[in-house]
Amino acid sequence: MPRMLDVSEDVRAEIGDEEADRLLAGENAPGSYDCTSCRTPGDSEQERTSTVLFVGEETAVLAFAHATCIPSQVVQVAEDQLQGAVRSITGDESQGPGAGPQQAVLGITSGLVLIDGDLHPALVVEPTAPIARPGTTGYGGDDFLPLLIEQGFQPVSDVNRRPGRLPGWSVLVAMGQLHAVLQPGTGGGSPVAWWQAHQPLQVTDGWRAAANKSQTVLVFAAPVGSIGQQPREDLLREALEKAAAGGRLVAAAMPLAGT
Repeated sequence: MPRMLDVSEDVRAEIGDEEADRLLAGENAPGSYDCTSCRTPGDSEQERTSTVLFVGEETAVLAFAHATCIPSQVVQVAEDQLQGAVRSITGDESQGPGAGPQQAVLGITSGLVLIDGDLHPALVVEPTAPIARPGTTGYGGDDFLPLLIEQGFQPVSDVNRRPGRLPGWSVLVAMGQLHAVLQPGTGGGSPVAWWQAHQPLQVTDGWRAAANKSQTVLVFAAPVGSIGQQPREDLLREALEKAAAGGRLVAAAMPLAGT
């Protein structure tokens, strides 16, 4: 039975006309699926469904989403993220011999930060564990901030000063939800997700209005244990100022991608 599938021109170009036509005819498309955006069930026989192609350096995964959640598109992601998604889909979570400990997850909090009398939309990123430099083993330190400074983030000594813009990075917001923080691709390629939501995160109307007004989001980052999950923006501000005073905060301004 034909499916109610949307296949964008970008996705068609990646998978080829033959495969795209098979999907539209219902040969290779599932009837029911879990939406890759909101993670709730969908049915391509009953509702419009987007085909979303996740592309890494060596791996590509075709996923499906409610058309009301996200449009059909090609999403560039880091290869290790894509391999992790494949393992979770197939149920193969084993790390294999010689594998390192489970990777830290980047937690993210949205809030408004007052700078020079204006409210700025901000994201605060804090990993759940120390971050080691890629390729190192048996290292007990935390290289999260040095790695970000090498990427162009600036150390913050005063939260009242607006950080500079970081070229090539952006914050992806679609349909009023936070989807990803994007960084430049290797060799000048398409941007890839530095952080990507497993499920799009809701932001407040005030945050979205401020982001649409300035078209810029301030991204703060601190090592594990520096900020924590603060229930109110005044407490978040206090935690940011404390981290800055201790030399444990970096930041960058990024353009808003999406709406």
